[in-house]
Amino acid sequence: MKVEERSIEYIPANERHGKAKDLFPIWFGANMNITTLVSGSLPIVLGLNLFWSVTAIILGSLIGAIFMASHSVQGPKLGIPQMIQSRAQFGVIGAIIPLFLVMFIYLGFFASNTLLAAQTIANIFPINQSWNIMIIGAICFVVALYGYDLIHKVQKWFSAASLFLFLIMTFIVFQLPVPAGQWVPDDFALSGFFLSVSIAVTWQLSYAPYVADYSRYLPVHTPPAKTFWYSYTGTVIGAVWMMVLGAVLTVAIPGFLDNTGGNLAHLFGNFAILMFVLIVFGQLAINVFNLYGAFMSSVTTIEPFFKFRVTPKVRMGFLLCITIIATTLCIVGQGNFLEFFMNFIFFMSYFLIPWTSINLVDYYILRQGEYSVKDIFDVNGKYGKINWIATIAFVASIVAEIPFINTSFYVGPAARALHGADLAWAMGLFLPAVLYYFPMKRRIRKDMFPSGVDSVPVEHDEFLS
Repeated sequence: MKVEERSIEYIPANERHGKAKDLFPIWFGANMNITTLVSGSLPIVLGLNLFWSVTAIILGSLIGAIFMASHSVQGPKLGIPQMIQSRAQFGVIGAIIPLFLVMFIYLGFFASNTLLAAQTIANIFPINQSWNIMIIGAICFVVALYGYDLIHKVQKWFSAASLFLFLIMTFIVFQLPVPAGQWVPDDFALSGFFLSVSIAVTWQLSYAPYVADYSRYLPVHTPPAKTFWYSYTGTVIGAVWMMVLGAVLTVAIPGFLDNTGGNLAHLFGNFAILMFVLIVFGQLAINVFNLYGAFMSSVTTIEPFFKFRVTPKVRMGFLLCITIIATTLCIVGQGNFLEFFMNFIFFMSYFLIPWTSINLVDYYILRQGEYSVKDIFDVNGKYGKINWIATIAFVASIVAEIPFINTSFYVGPAARALHGADLAWAMGLFLPAVLYYFPMKRRIRKDMFPSGVDSVPVEHDEFLS
């Protein structure tokens, strides 16, 4: 297997391969890890019982995955990475704004996943945690270097292995005793419930900036419905399964979150080593996604200013720098993991949701999937350097979210008035859609026939031939 040669450029028809069903193991496997499990623990930490925690997890996952899978559909149609497609909304230079924020998301998830993996490895080998972190970073670097095809193959094998072992674990977990009243719909806490729904929604949206990166090699005529449903079912089943297990384990095992990997593996008794291996492998697999996405974002950010060809050596250089930065941040940031992780989830949602709203409104409602890929790569093209309509809508929506925020370090006045309910995600979803749709619709209508010819549909774009 050779190093992937493509980076952010369009994938031509003769290099397209695979089927939509290949997306199921990618997104099922992406959720089969202890970071997802810890996310499912958070509703319990927020004070909900198991009934309301599971309800929030299912509801949030079903809602969030709609947006995640809608982004996945863009991959086969456009044949380019997700974040570079944002240039069609924000402009070639303007897209750097959401890209910069997305880079923090990749680094934050890398740190979270790596810390949990390093903690798990410490249960097996008495190695200093900093060395564990560096070893994990090195392995992720190698897999991300080889890219798309290797990632797909790794995820297929991992999905099969995790399905078998987590089925056994599920049987074991649901034999554990839990306190009375945990499965009864009593003691409903509005603020905790909304926060928990927000966590599950945000978990799915965290894949949105790079979900199309893993569907862009599919043939251009891949049915959108199949792309959507294989992505949707894969991520919902994997996420709900792991999050529900996390909630049950947090209730059933005192101090479960103090050593998540160790407590989970020890449920297998004499076969604990199998679970240790699966846990570490799962963390490595999802961290490869973060490195691969960070690589795509960094190239997309730099490309408008410095035209260059991403050779295997250039790819290696980018990925090595990103891996060193992410690993260093992880080593420096060792501390209170749970508080960091919870604040990180909320922080991420405040930026991701306005971006996804603008992107999907533009793709599905305003332009109906028709773009000039050539102009997406041209700083002087039809999408311009900066689209101030998108930029203002994005920034204004983030500002409008502030009163509705509820985190450990800040609670907005609207959140206090709502007894702690965090509705920032709802504000971030609907406000940018309105602020972007109406002025952008007028601009598109005005620019649609500048010389009597409509914009070129993506499948007939001369750039693609």
